[in-house]
Order: sequence, then C-alpha cells, then structure tokens
Amino acid sequence: MIPVNWPFDPKRSPIFYGWVVWLFSTVGFLMSIPGQTMGMAVFTDPFIEAFDLTRTQLSMAYLFGTIGSSLFLTEAGRWYDRLGGRIMIALSSFALGLMVLYISAVDVFSELLGGHTAVTFVLILLGFFGVRFFGQGVLTSCSRNVLLLWFEKRRGLVSGVRSVFTSFGFSLAPLAIAMLIAWFGWRGALWSMALTVGVVFAILALIFVRDNPASVGLLPDGGEPSEDHEPPEEAPSKSLAEAKRSPVFWIYSLSLAMHAMFGTALTFHVVAIFAEAGLSRDVAFGYFFPSAVFATTSNLLCSWLVDKYPMKPFLIVMLMGFLLGAWGLINLEQPWGYWMLAFGFGTGGGLWGVTSNLAFIRFFGPLYLGEVSGFNTSISVFASAVGPFAFSLAVDYLGSYNAAAQICLVLLFFLLAAAFTVRQVEPALTR
Repeated sequence: MIPVNWPFDPKRSPIFYGWVVWLFSTVGFLMSIPGQTMGMAVFTDPFIEAFDLTRTQLSMAYLFGTIGSSLFLTEAGRWYDRLGGRIMIALSSFALGLMVLYISAVDVFSELLGGHTAVTFVLILLGFFGVRFFGQGVLTSCSRNVLLLWFEKRRGLVSGVRSVFTSFGFSLAPLAIAMLIAWFGWRGALWSMALTVGVVFAILALIFVRDNPASVGLLPDGGEPSEDHEPPEEAPSKSLAEAKRSPVFWIYSLSLAMHAMFGTALTFHVVAIFAEAGLSRDVAFGYFFPSAVFATTSNLLCSWLVDKYPMKPFLIVMLMGFLLGAWGLINLEQPWGYWMLAFGFGTGGGLWGVTSNLAFIRFFGPLYLGEVSGFNTSISVFASAVGPFAFSLAVDYLGSYNAAAQICLVLLFFLLAAAFTVRQVEPALTR
C-alpha cells in the first residue's frame, strides 16, 4: 500500500485538505465523460463508418455493453471498501484510459481477426463494456464516495456545488469532443482523451487524493483531533445484505433508477418524442436549457437545506417533480406541457443529484458505502440501458412514446405512495 503521507503530509496544507479532495472528486466526475453516453455519442457516426456497422448494430453493442457493466458494479464497490478512494480512482482512471485506447484500435483488431461483422460487433461491445464499467460506473462512484467522508456538517452543500461544475462540464463535453474530432480525427480524439484520463489524471489522483481525514490525522470539515471533539452522529454502518432487507434501500434505489431509465430514454429519443407532439428539432434541443436552469437551481437550494433536514421530503419532492414531468410529456403538444416537462424533470433531476449523493451514507453509514452504493449504481446503470429500448418497444407495440410515459407515470405513483408511507429513520442532524 502507498503511505498516506507520500509524497507529502496533507496536514501541512495551507487550506483544509478536504477542499483538495473536493477538487479531485469534481474532476473525477468530468474524467468519466469517455464512459458517459454524451461522451461516446459524439463518436457514433465515425464509428459506423470506420467499423462498418449499422446504427442499430452499434446501438445494440452499446446496450449490451452497458447492461454487462452493471452486473459487476457491486463487486467494484467492495473493491472501494477494501482499497479506498485514492487507489480506486487512480486505477479506474488508468483502466478507462486503456479502454478508450482499445476502442481507437477496434477496426485494426477486427482486420487482424478476419474483419467479419460479428467479430467487429463483439470487439466494440467489449470496448463499450469497459468504458461504461470504469467510467460511468467505477470512477463516478468512487469520486462521489470519497468526498462524503471528508465533510459531515456541510456534506450536502459541497456535493451540490460539485454538481454545478460537473453539470456545466457535461453540457460542454459534446462540443469539446466534436472539436477534438475536427482537429485530430476520431482516432486522435480518442488518443488525447485516453492520455488525459488514463495517464495525467491517474497520476495526479494517486499523488493528491486521500481516503479519509482520519487516515492523515484530520477531522471532517476541518481541524485536528482533540479530546473534546464530538463528531456528528452517523447512521450505524450496514452491509449490503442488511441494506437489501430494508424497504428504505429499495425505495431510494428504484426511485433513482426510475430517473435513469426515464431521463435516458427522453434524451435518447428527444427529437422523435417532440416530433410526435408536432414540435420541431430545434424546440426539442431547446428543451434542455430551461430544464438545466431548473435542475441547477433546485440542486443548489436543496443541497443547502439537506444538511439540516431529513431525506424523506427531498425524495418526495423529487418524485413529484418526475410525475409533473411525465404528465407534461404526455401533454407535450400543449404549451403548458412543454414547461411542465422542463420544470418537472429539471427540478426532479436537481433533487436526484442531492438524493443520490447522500441517501445511502445517511441510512446505511460509511463502512460499507462502496458495496451499498455500488449495488444502487448497478441498478441505475441497468435502468439507463433498457430505458431507450423500452421506449422504442412502446412505439412498436403500443403505437406511441406517450404509452411509455403513461406506464412510467403509474410506476411513479406507486413509488411516491411508498415514499410517503414507509418509515425512514435517520440519526439526529446538526441543526
């Protein structure tokens, strides 16, 4: 293991070292972009041409790769619990860089193996599995979890501020990647991303990230240990097996997964969904701006409030937001439907960030946070993979995207009823 004080002692930092970890947590989210949908989607047309695959074949490879990656994220969470955030962020960054580099050579490997379509399909499927597992899955989860241990009293607020920066970075990512492709070609763009994530960030994370404040003789939120220090009360730590027996775990996991499924499907089919309502492509893409404004506003406000109040009202408001968004989508041909969709999904999405950051450490403690949050992530990743496919099936067999939205509306009502009725016990919060 690497000594915690290598290559320097964090106690000598002129600022509380938790803010350094906050910086790397934020950048870690941004470095996961090659494994996020918006990162790979920009390469769709170059991949179709270079790999000689149809759009459907490439989409199916992405679907199967994403579903496959979701099956291993719980085990990756256990790695985090054993090895800590410092090692896991560095390793997952390095592995993500390797997988991006591998994808840049899929056509070369395919030619060496005979160049058959089936071979190319399997090779790119493995590449998508790798970037989704190490990027969207492991690197994102590790970057989220490591910050939670450095702050207690302001845990929600610092996580919310991070979300603002990551949301801004994610929104700019497609444009930045498109510029890289224009300058260096699709292969050169992948090489530059692999170098940045797999070498530069991995080395910096290994140097600067620390697992938790106790390991370097500090306290969460700042300061040094003293005899009269009383840390804020945390929930008793529960293993994944214990968490699975709690209805609270399933309410939060399924609610978060519902957003992953519904939100990904809407993003994937946004032009077709708006066209079904008689709205143009420009209107469809314009929807994302007001939605982002509502999401950022609700995220910042609720991140400030959540440090003082229980999680239950935030879960309820999140689900109510999704219900409003679903109703707006069903009535999208009406002007008020458009704004209800933007407000509902935007506000719900902002609350999703707050809830996904804090729910599992609040209810199940820090000791097994990796495996508990890893299992939740696997559920959400699986849901995000099947969402677009499910909406396509609704069009094929039920005749419209509205039918899928109506099914989601019913599921959201059940989740909201459960959120109201199931007892949710948290430790006392600092007021």
